[in-house]
Amino acid sequence: MSGRLAALLLLSVALAAGPAAAQAPSSPGEPGGGTLSPFRPLALPAGNLLRTGSGRPGSRYWQQRADYRIQATLDPERHELRGRETIHYVNRSPDRLPYLWLFLEQNICGPTSITEKLDQPPLVFLGSTFDFSCKGFPGGLELDEVRVGLTEVTPVIYGTTMRLDLPRALAPGALVDITLAWRFTVPDYGAGRMGRDGTLYVIGQWYPRMAVYDDVRGWNHDPYIGGGEFYLEYGRFDVSLTLPSTYIVGATGTLVNPEQVLTAAQRARLARARSSREPVAIISAEEAGHADRTRPASTGSLTWRFTADSVRDFAFGAAPDFRWDASGYQGAMVHTLYRPSAPEWEEANRMVREGLQYYSEQWYPYPYPHMTSIEGPIEGMEYPMITFDPRSPSREDRQWVLAHELGHQWVPMIVGSNERLYPWMDEGFNTFIDLANAAKYFAGTAYGDSIEVHPLHLYADHAAPGQEQPLILRPVESKDLFWTGYQKPALMMQTLRYEVLGKERFDRAFREYIRTWAYKHPTPADFFRLMRDVSGMDLDWFWRDWIYTTARLDQAVDSVATADGGQKVVLSNRGSMTLPLEMELTYDDGSTERITLPVEMWNLGPRFAYRVRSAKPVRKVTVDPRQALPDTDRSNNVFGR
Repeated sequence: MSGRLAALLLLSVALAAGPAAAQAPSSPGEPGGGTLSPFRPLALPAGNLLRTGSGRPGSRYWQQRADYRIQATLDPERHELRGRETIHYVNRSPDRLPYLWLFLEQNICGPTSITEKLDQPPLVFLGSTFDFSCKGFPGGLELDEVRVGLTEVTPVIYGTTMRLDLPRALAPGALVDITLAWRFTVPDYGAGRMGRDGTLYVIGQWYPRMAVYDDVRGWNHDPYIGGGEFYLEYGRFDVSLTLPSTYIVGATGTLVNPEQVLTAAQRARLARARSSREPVAIISAEEAGHADRTRPASTGSLTWRFTADSVRDFAFGAAPDFRWDASGYQGAMVHTLYRPSAPEWEEANRMVREGLQYYSEQWYPYPYPHMTSIEGPIEGMEYPMITFDPRSPSREDRQWVLAHELGHQWVPMIVGSNERLYPWMDEGFNTFIDLANAAKYFAGTAYGDSIEVHPLHLYADHAAPGQEQPLILRPVESKDLFWTGYQKPALMMQTLRYEVLGKERFDRAFREYIRTWAYKHPTPADFFRLMRDVSGMDLDWFWRDWIYTTARLDQAVDSVATADGGQKVVLSNRGSMTLPLEMELTYDDGSTERITLPVEMWNLGPRFAYRVRSAKPVRKVTVDPRQALPDTDRSNNVFGR
């Protein structure tokens, strides 16, 4: 340490000459660059009666509604899922719609999908690999019937999207019923989000789904390629799933016929679990896989019926040999279903329950009747009320993936942002809230006491000049989605919370964002405006640096001088990112003082002269003494004699 300090002191003489003017990079759509003020407004759409200038839904805000009634049968012998559904679609927009757009996402496994044609390389997230393909599986969804009302129609299919031309345009306020019959073979590995493993099935994006028609872009029919997830309408689901009687099913929604599919002992255990903080074994290790002990019938088939409201999707998992633990939190059930080969999952119920409690108390109360986590071959995937999670090699990994997929219940299941365009608004926000939850769960351990600084430690490896990409890019354009979709947005939110707004101010604003946009479709502009409105701070400068550009921070101390009978510390912003500044003053008598300067210090340019209030001589100045900021050159952070 002493050798490094000596080098820094030698460098200070050269640095005292002062930096060149800091560059202020432009945002997309802005002219010019270099000399623009970092505090200039973002070029956002004007507020109106749909989306107000305060970042809230306006008096004329609308969004479409799609309700689903589905009957489906899973045939494990043929690995086939076939179904029939009716979509009740309500046009709440002011526009006449001559056609509707739907997603057929199982076509990602078909020969005409973009993913199959491009043979995209997998994405590597530290120790996990996400292959957003079907690994050569020759699949796809077969449509057997498509009707609009009573009229049979011929759809136009483009890979994972489908256009339905209506017999008559759908007027504002009108509704239509769309009936579809379909089938597909379940792949072993379906784009990293669903599939099967022996007798276990984890089923997502399995039925034709409505695309979102909104006031911002009209139809949002961006194809499903893999890296970009989902943007869906809210509605009600009534789903009946028929499987062999030996199977146990976990799914989105409330099970409305437990008397038909569960034994009396299981129903009694579930009733006890509802008020239990500790997990209750609904199906124990000794019982798992024994149909004569766990199923009301050991031959034939059973139909499980689930209903759910105010959700944007439906998924399920099924296996004949699940262990099943359950507990309760504030009226919601916490279910963990796992195979006997994963005994490590005995702690999973506690991990999920504590995460559910943390997110509910810290940000927004969990609104759904249950939360179900299913162990299997998927590295991690979320749907309303249900997640698919891997066995994981360690407690830390297991807790992280369980809590991360759980955290998606808040973003984007409750706050329905557009994942196809803005992963930082769901993956990033979720990673941010996960960090504090993991720190709480493992408090007192090396992992728990360091996990919150993990994104900052990743900065040097992932924010390489000339290679890093702005967060605003679509996920399918990102070369490092682990960074742009997850870790950098989490670092952004931590920096805003702890270094810019302060915890109390930030938390109030972020809670209001979740509450305001629950079950609605916010855009980035809505988020920016609401955070400004509630916090009382204009943050356009912050969002520009973190989201629209790859600005880099380099704060420096240039000199300490005596002037006008006092001492002045000259500070400079040598990089293109703008943030508040913290410094530590060390005086000749050995005492120290921490000074925090707000971001307005840079109002008049990239250099600021701070007048020292104390009469004691300053021996040393250290900028960012906690090393809490992503400063790219710490060699100019210390000045002293």
